[in-house]
Amino acid sequence: MAENSILCSASSLILSLFTLFSCLFGHGNSIEQLAGYNTFTISSFKYPETQIRPFDMRYIRVDLPPWFSSMSIALKSSVNLDIKSVEKVPKSALPMICFREGSLPLPDVSNTSLGELVALSNSAFDGTQVLQNSEQCYPVPRNMTMKLTNEQISARVLYFGLFNGVGPTRTQSKMIVRGPSYSFAANISVEGCITSSMQGQYCNQTVELLSCGLSRNNSGNGSASGFFNQSMLSCRNNFETSCLGDEEMKIYTLEILRVAEFLTISAENVRLRPVNNSGNSSGIDLMCFVRYGAMPSATLHDFSGNLNKSPLVINSPKVGQWYISILALNLSKETGGSQSNVSKVCYSLELQELECPLGKAGPNCLSERYMLQTVLRKDSTPFESYFLPYGEKVMSDAANFLLEPLLSNYSFGGLDTWTYFILDIPHGAAGGNLHIRLTSDRKLNYEIYVRNGGLPSLVNWDYYYVNKTSNSHGSMFFALYSSSEEKADFYILYVSEGTWNIALRNLNSTDGTSNRQTTMSVSLERCPKRCSYHGDCKSALDASGLTSYSFCACDRTHGGFDCSIEIVSHQGHIWQSIALIASNAAAVLPAFWALRQKAFAEWVIYTSSGISSGLYHACDVGTWCALSFGVLQFFDFWLSFLAVVSTFVYLTTIGEVYKRAIHTVVAILTALMAITKATSCAGPRMLF
Repeated sequence: MAENSILCSASSLILSLFTLFSCLFGHGNSIEQLAGYNTFTISSFKYPETQIRPFDMRYIRVDLPPWFSSMSIALKSSVNLDIKSVEKVPKSALPMICFREGSLPLPDVSNTSLGELVALSNSAFDGTQVLQNSEQCYPVPRNMTMKLTNEQISARVLYFGLFNGVGPTRTQSKMIVRGPSYSFAANISVEGCITSSMQGQYCNQTVELLSCGLSRNNSGNGSASGFFNQSMLSCRNNFETSCLGDEEMKIYTLEILRVAEFLTISAENVRLRPVNNSGNSSGIDLMCFVRYGAMPSATLHDFSGNLNKSPLVINSPKVGQWYISILALNLSKETGGSQSNVSKVCYSLELQELECPLGKAGPNCLSERYMLQTVLRKDSTPFESYFLPYGEKVMSDAANFLLEPLLSNYSFGGLDTWTYFILDIPHGAAGGNLHIRLTSDRKLNYEIYVRNGGLPSLVNWDYYYVNKTSNSHGSMFFALYSSSEEKADFYILYVSEGTWNIALRNLNSTDGTSNRQTTMSVSLERCPKRCSYHGDCKSALDASGLTSYSFCACDRTHGGFDCSIEIVSHQGHIWQSIALIASNAAAVLPAFWALRQKAFAEWVIYTSSGISSGLYHACDVGTWCALSFGVLQFFDFWLSFLAVVSTFVYLTTIGEVYKRAIHTVVAILTALMAITKATSCAGPRMLF
């Protein structure tokens, strides 16, 4: 999220708190604690004990609908690490749990250091320490139970990821995967409120749904002065007035269904009741706290203001459920300080939501806005697609479109113009990557701003690109590739579900665009940059089976989430290959000894083992494959096992009849070992 996001820092910190606890999975005591309240179980999942091998991962998705009241989570793992142990474990082997709101976490691009991870141990998962740590990944605890309510967390889709080691080498291909493994089991239970008008942890807080109606178009007067061609949605509380005592709070809810320019919240006809000549309402603080997707409070909110002083304006509010709390303060002071004189303050709450006509957006609703149509790719994996605008201006079946015919021709203030594109990432497609690319025949004259849920602007955006040196490169979910003065090419990694808005700011629009040709491409792809042509793109489902995601399996010399990091240099790879293949010449020594002893059976085994091992390693390092990799691996492991046992059998003093019987049994058993998880038999396994 951009550092100038509309969400306040306190809300972002709390968001980190709830997403951290969300990835700890579990079954708390929500059912027992909520007994007697108007709640019901929305969902309850039990994930059986699952083993995570070295460099492996597991994802789990949890849906929190708007009417949920609490989420109980529990996690039990075989990890037994304290702070001192964590300091000694390299990050590439550290069991970690990561979280992300709206989409899957990707710890390989995180800048989290091991020292920061040590801050949380098995006993350190409390709110204070979490609020001081904004990183996404933490060491896996041995046991954890937690319950979070809709007053603490937003109604969103939460993703948890458990990883056995992170870093560039996690995706690197390895000849033998050897290292520590751990197991985990989890329960997740989500409780909800039976009545939509009652919410909160125990579903005992009344939430009033605002009544809304469409007003006539404005002509330049009123609260939307200077705006034309817009429609105004006006919302009020169901009763004409609401009254609050000192420090009393009332909660309202509003659902924004369409992309809006701004939302104005105001309190009309503020007055004391009963009327008191010694006091007036001008000094009363009628505080308004607003939060997106969750219950607001004085300490946890996205926006706030004193409605008795001025209206609260929220620019480019996100689509979805909004909650508004009104808190009355300083009533005793205004009524003379006497308890007998304490009255209530009454008000009429009014909200105005400005919506532009279809196809319009921006200042004065004169900028062009296009809904992008999803076009599925042929013979592709699920959700792979590209996006094209509706309309007659786009007549191509290609995956890109010409930008200039679609640009807005209105310049607000004569400086620049904005053009907006809207697309939808469907349910379950959060494991894909949004690829945005602009290519021009001359120097690129556009800035790109991207935002989830609402219209982006110079102050409200999630990701942006101005040029090669000014962009969201610091964000862990923004990947910039091969950009230049004539080209912008970047990915939003593991893009969140929902509505995304792309804004193009055309600088110096008075310069004219008739002679310029710029093509734009927007697509939802599996692996970024096709794993940089150094690996294979794999697809999988999360543990719940509700989300499809993709990841790169890199070759022996590359790693990273997109296989772009060179772990072994080309020259080093050559020397490594030579040493690995040539080392099998050591089989000549036991083969020569067996030949001199006229142990022809052992000579055949030693010779065949050396040759098969050389061919297997030549294929494994990518030099040359005489047969398929599986066949070569089987022969290498089988003959190696057989050679060891045959040596001991030859050195025994038992009769030849028994030796032949033992050889036969050993040949069968070693073949079974080699064909069934051969790498697990190659060395001891390490467990936490």
